[in-house]
Amino acid sequence: MENEIATEESTHALEMLTHIEANPDISQLTLADELGVAVGTINWHLKRMIAKGYVKVKRAQRKKLRYIITPEGIALRATLTVDYIKNSFNLYRQVRERTNLCLQQLQDAGYKIVNVLGGEDEVAEVVRLTCLEQGVELTNEVDAPQITIEGIKLALKLPETAQTIAAAEEDINRGDHG
Repeated sequence: MENEIATEESTHALEMLTHIEANPDISQLTLADELGVAVGTINWHLKRMIAKGYVKVKRAQRKKLRYIITPEGIALRATLTVDYIKNSFNLYRQVRERTNLCLQQLQDAGYKIVNVLGGEDEVAEVVRLTCLEQGVELTNEVDAPQITIEGIKLALKLPETAQTIAAAEEDINRGDHG
């Protein structure tokens, strides 16, 4: 949980530094709108970045502020960018690995088609591309095996007949040992 909070804060800091660099005269309200957070959240992050020396504030006009990223802020943005890319690649690898495990089970059960449920986001896109890459056809048929996506968790659900056959084969393979 604490790691998720740190990642979220890092993401906010990276996005804020990127927007400030693009437009030093940006207002807190505009930043909040562009990042989809409350103005208070922007204010809190800016105060922290100013206190840590990543951003300086200059008064541009009577009620207008200009935010300047310091060399330390530029270094922070570079570090946060590298971390973001590493985290993205790790997520990509995890999703591909989990998808390949589901596809192996699918193919072991004798199927070459699957219905991917549960998302139109990047995770679902990686799952779909991995299926196609492995020669598994995507379908919308409700009777087809399904890979269900919840966050980055994947679950393979085979049709009832396949599950019954797989259980029977398991019993046969188990033999008299129980």
